[in-house]
Amino acid sequence: MRSLLALGILSFAMTFCGLQDRLKGVSGSPESNSNSTAAKPASNSGSSSSAAPAAEKAAPNAAQQAIIDGATETKWDDQGLSWKLPAGWKKMDVGKETFNYQSPDNAFLLVNISVLGADFPTDVSLKAYYDQAMQQLKNGKYESVKMVEIDGIPGVEFVEAPPEGKDDVRRHQWIGYRSYIGQTQMLNVMTSTKASNFAKHTDDFTAILYSMGSTK
Repeated sequence: MRSLLALGILSFAMTFCGLQDRLKGVSGSPESNSNSTAAKPASNSGSSSSAAPAAEKAAPNAAQQAIIDGATETKWDDQGLSWKLPAGWKKMDVGKETFNYQSPDNAFLLVNISVLGADFPTDVSLKAYYDQAMQQLKNGKYESVKMVEIDGIPGVEFVEAPPEGKDDVRRHQWIGYRSYIGQTQMLNVMTSTKASNFAKHTDDFTAILYSMGSTK
């Protein structure tokens, strides 16, 4: 269990480091002071090459909606966020910028918030994530990639392809940006479990991601 959690947390760090490298030339320093007042995300009115495709609204299928309807709303009061979690999921760790829950059979919801500077190019970043995910799809690393809007927040949703080992971690993830209490934030929402357990949780993971609620 600890190894699965450690790998999940490591993936958050690796993902954000990759974003920093891609955007250094765009915004100067993505590691802006987290206490600075953030502007609203940049407009998509510029060149189409700098914007990700339009996001479709999250649309759970019947099985996923049934999971949402029967789940318990679990709130993250510090960040004005919530998810519907199936029965038996328990809190592991909740802080100012992390929100981690676990199922009885070691599936995980790992959420991380990164506070960004006022001039952080959210549209450019989202497009970079989308392009990177599409490349991973072509390389066979991802099984699916799409732009999905969850409770008004557009983001990139992607599902990893099955890994080689049955005990290797497999992830279903969504990354988006929002403006909240004067901050520009990156939301990194990941569900994961070992490969041999993934199929059992496929609908659970989609239902959890799509159930996210965000205080406006």
